[in-house]
Amino acid sequence: MENNLLERIQSDPKIMFGKPVIRGTRLTVEIVLEKLAYGETEDQIIKSYPFLQKDDIKAALLYAAKYLSLEELCAAN
Repeated sequence: MENNLLERIQSDPKIMFGKPVIRGTRLTVEIVLEKLAYGETEDQIIKSYPFLQKDDIKAALLYAAKYLSLEELCAAN
């Protein structure tokens, strides 16, 4: 399940300067996370970006969690 979600995220230097995006789009993980932080629901985000699926939002959250766990490890060394 985890790998399936993470496959929805891609980083390509040719797309949005290499920022992680929802695969096949130019929508960054950062934007999805900001919308959630400001209180938007999954349904509201999907209404704004109808090409998204709920699993894309879950993938953005999981990607951020995994990224932060790596940052924590790197900072400790």
